[in-house]
Amino acid sequence: MTKKIINEGLDYMDFVGQIEPMISVDEYSAKMGKDSDIVTIAFIVNSEAAGNDLVDWFERGYSFVLDASLSDGELSPGKHVVFVEMDRRSKVPNRICELLEDLETLTGLSLGEWTVQIDEEEYDADPSILKQHITISPHEYREQEEQDGTEDSELNEMREIAGLPHKDVHKKKVDADLKAFLNIAGL
Repeated sequence: MTKKIINEGLDYMDFVGQIEPMISVDEYSAKMGKDSDIVTIAFIVNSEAAGNDLVDWFERGYSFVLDASLSDGELSPGKHVVFVEMDRRSKVPNRICELLEDLETLTGLSLGEWTVQIDEEEYDADPSILKQHITISPHEYREQEEQDGTEDSELNEMREIAGLPHKDVHKKKVDADLKAFLNIAGL
Protein backbone atom coordinates (compact mmCIF):
# COMPACT_ATOMS: atom_id res chain seq x y z
CA MET A 1 0.00 0.00 0.00
CA THR A 2 1.43 3.35 -1.00
CA LYS A 3 0.92 6.47 1.00
CA LYS A 4 -0.81 9.35 -0.69
CA ILE A 5 -0.17 12.86 0.43
CA ILE A 6 -3.34 14.84 0.49
CA ASN A 7 -2.62 18.52 0.15
CA GLU A 8 -5.80 20.36 0.97
CA GLY A 9 -6.12 24.02 1.69
CA LEU A 10 -7.48 27.23 0.33
CA ASP A 11 -5.98 28.80 -2.73
CA TYR A 12 -6.13 32.29 -4.14
CA MET A 13 -9.73 33.27 -5.06
CA ASP A 14 -11.25 29.94 -3.92
CA PHE A 15 -14.24 31.75 -2.38
CA VAL A 16 -15.22 33.98 -5.29
CA GLY A 17 -19.02 34.03 -5.25
CA GLN A 18 -19.17 31.81 -2.16
CA ILE A 19 -19.55 34.44 0.58
CA GLU A 20 -22.16 37.18 0.74
CA PRO A 21 -20.46 40.61 1.18
CA MET A 22 -22.46 41.39 4.32
CA ILE A 23 -21.80 40.33 7.90
CA SER A 24 -23.87 40.84 11.01
CA VAL A 25 -22.55 41.69 14.46
CA ASP A 26 -24.30 40.42 17.60
CA GLU A 27 -27.34 39.22 15.67
CA TYR A 28 -26.84 35.75 17.17
CA SER A 29 -26.12 34.70 20.75
CA ALA A 30 -22.65 33.61 21.78
CA LYS A 31 -21.97 29.91 22.11
CA MET A 32 -18.70 30.25 24.06
CA GLY A 33 -19.98 32.38 26.93
CA LYS A 34 -22.17 35.34 27.82
CA ASP A 35 -23.21 37.78 25.10
CA SER A 36 -21.86 40.57 27.29
CA ASP A 37 -18.36 39.07 27.02
CA ILE A 38 -18.42 37.75 23.43
CA VAL A 39 -19.04 39.43 20.07
CA THR A 40 -20.59 37.12 17.49
CA ILE A 41 -20.05 37.82 13.80
CA ALA A 42 -22.09 35.97 11.18
CA PHE A 43 -21.10 35.34 7.56
CA ILE A 44 -23.46 33.85 4.97
CA VAL A 45 -21.91 31.28 2.65
CA ASN A 46 -23.37 29.57 -0.40
CA SER A 47 -22.48 25.98 0.46
CA GLU A 48 -21.75 23.74 3.40
CA ALA A 49 -18.29 22.92 2.01
CA ALA A 50 -17.41 26.62 1.75
CA GLY A 51 -18.67 27.10 5.30
CA ASN A 52 -16.48 24.31 6.65
CA ASP A 53 -13.45 25.72 4.83
CA LEU A 54 -14.16 29.20 6.18
CA VAL A 55 -14.50 27.89 9.74
CA ASP A 56 -11.12 26.19 9.37
CA TRP A 57 -9.60 29.40 7.93
CA PHE A 58 -10.76 31.47 10.92
CA GLU A 59 -9.82 28.94 13.60
CA ARG A 60 -6.33 28.30 12.24
CA GLY A 61 -5.46 31.81 11.19
CA TYR A 62 -6.45 34.11 14.05
CA SER A 63 -5.47 33.84 17.69
CA PHE A 64 -8.22 36.29 18.66
CA VAL A 65 -10.97 34.06 17.22
CA LEU A 66 -12.29 32.11 20.20
CA ASP A 67 -14.52 29.88 18.11
CA ALA A 68 -15.81 29.53 14.58
CA SER A 69 -18.64 27.20 13.64
CA LEU A 70 -21.07 26.39 10.87
CA SER A 71 -24.82 26.50 11.36
CA ASP A 72 -26.43 23.09 11.81
CA GLY A 73 -28.99 23.74 9.11
CA GLU A 74 -29.52 25.95 6.12
CA LEU A 75 -30.60 29.56 6.44
CA SER A 76 -32.33 29.17 3.07
CA PRO A 77 -31.72 26.61 0.31
CA GLY A 78 -27.95 26.31 -0.08
CA LYS A 79 -27.18 29.14 2.36
CA HIS A 80 -25.36 28.49 5.63
CA VAL A 81 -24.16 30.76 8.41
CA VAL A 82 -20.59 30.79 9.71
CA PHE A 83 -20.31 32.16 13.24
CA VAL A 84 -17.11 33.76 14.53
CA GLU A 85 -16.75 34.64 18.20
CA MET A 86 -14.19 36.92 19.83
CA ASP A 87 -13.82 38.71 23.14
CA ARG A 88 -15.83 41.91 23.48
CA ARG A 89 -12.96 44.39 23.64
CA SER A 90 -11.94 47.72 22.11
CA LYS A 91 -10.01 45.94 19.31
CA VAL A 92 -13.14 44.30 17.87
CA PRO A 93 -13.76 46.87 15.08
CA ASN A 94 -10.14 46.57 13.90
CA ARG A 95 -10.25 42.78 14.11
CA ILE A 96 -13.43 42.60 12.08
CA CYS A 97 -11.83 44.73 9.37
CA GLU A 98 -8.68 42.58 9.53
CA LEU A 99 -10.77 39.46 8.86
CA LEU A 100 -12.52 41.13 5.94
CA GLU A 101 -9.28 42.50 4.45
CA ASP A 102 -7.64 39.08 4.67
CA LEU A 103 -10.63 37.48 2.92
CA GLU A 104 -9.88 39.60 -0.17
CA THR A 105 -7.29 37.02 -1.30
CA LEU A 106 -10.04 34.38 -1.26
CA THR A 107 -13.10 36.35 -2.34
CA GLY A 108 -11.80 39.20 -4.46
CA LEU A 109 -13.90 41.53 -2.29
CA SER A 110 -12.12 44.64 -1.04
CA LEU A 111 -12.89 46.07 2.39
CA GLY A 112 -15.01 48.80 0.78
CA GLU A 113 -17.34 46.19 -0.76
CA TRP A 114 -18.37 44.73 2.61
CA THR A 115 -21.37 45.87 4.62
CA VAL A 116 -21.64 45.38 8.37
CA GLN A 117 -25.10 45.03 9.88
CA ILE A 118 -25.49 46.07 13.52
CA ASP A 119 -28.93 46.25 15.15
CA GLU A 120 -30.59 45.99 11.72
CA GLU A 121 -28.67 49.05 10.45
CA GLU A 122 -26.02 48.79 7.72
CA TYR A 123 -22.58 50.40 7.94
CA ASP A 124 -19.37 50.51 5.95
CA ALA A 125 -16.59 48.19 7.07
CA ASP A 126 -14.49 50.94 8.60
CA PRO A 127 -13.03 50.63 12.12
CA SER A 128 -13.84 54.23 13.05
CA ILE A 129 -17.50 53.78 12.03
CA LEU A 130 -17.80 50.38 13.70
CA LYS A 131 -16.40 51.75 16.98
CA GLN A 132 -19.39 54.07 17.15
CA HIS A 133 -21.95 51.29 16.76
CA ILE A 134 -20.54 48.10 18.31
CA THR A 135 -20.69 47.82 22.07
CA ILE A 136 -17.06 46.98 22.85
CA SER A 137 -17.23 46.95 26.64
CA PRO A 138 -18.81 44.04 28.53
CA HIS A 139 -19.91 46.48 31.24
CA GLU A 140 -21.64 48.78 28.72
CA TYR A 141 -23.30 45.76 27.12
CA ARG A 142 -24.72 44.65 30.47
CA GLU A 143 -25.92 48.20 31.22
CA GLN A 144 -27.67 48.39 27.84
CA GLU A 145 -29.26 45.01 28.50
CA GLU A 146 -30.57 46.22 31.86
CA GLN A 147 -31.95 49.41 30.32
CA ASP A 148 -33.58 47.58 27.45
CA GLY A 149 -34.83 44.68 29.53
CA THR A 150 -36.03 43.20 26.25
CA GLU A 151 -34.77 39.67 26.88
CA ASP A 152 -36.27 39.60 30.35
CA SER A 153 -39.55 41.07 29.13
CA GLU A 154 -39.79 38.54 26.30
CA LEU A 155 -39.15 35.65 28.68
CA ASN A 156 -41.79 36.90 31.07
CA GLU A 157 -44.25 37.27 28.17
CA MET A 158 -43.61 33.63 27.26
CA ARG A 159 -44.06 32.63 30.92
CA GLU A 160 -47.38 34.46 31.02
CA ILE A 161 -48.61 32.77 27.83
CA ALA A 162 -47.58 29.39 29.23
CA GLY A 163 -49.42 30.10 32.46
CA LEU A 164 -46.22 30.26 34.50
CA PRO A 165 -45.59 32.85 37.20
CA HIS A 166 -43.73 36.08 36.38
CA LYS A 167 -40.13 36.17 37.60
CA ASP A 168 -38.38 39.28 38.82
CA VAL A 169 -35.16 38.96 36.86
CA HIS A 170 -33.80 42.47 37.25
CA LYS A 171 -30.46 42.60 39.02
CA LYS A 172 -30.02 44.50 42.21
CA LYS A 173 -28.46 47.91 41.80
CA VAL A 174 -24.70 48.07 42.25
CA ASP A 175 -23.52 50.64 44.78
CA ALA A 176 -21.74 53.74 43.43
CA ASP A 177 -18.24 52.79 44.66
CA LEU A 178 -18.39 49.34 43.08
CA LYS A 179 -19.78 50.80 39.86
CA ALA A 180 -16.90 53.32 39.66
CA PHE A 181 -14.38 50.52 40.27
CA LEU A 182 -15.95 48.38 37.53
CA ASN A 183 -15.83 51.32 35.11
CA ILE A 184 -12.14 51.90 35.85
CA ALA A 185 -11.44 48.19 35.34
CA GLY A 186 -13.37 48.24 32.04
CA LEU A 187 -15.87 45.62 33.22
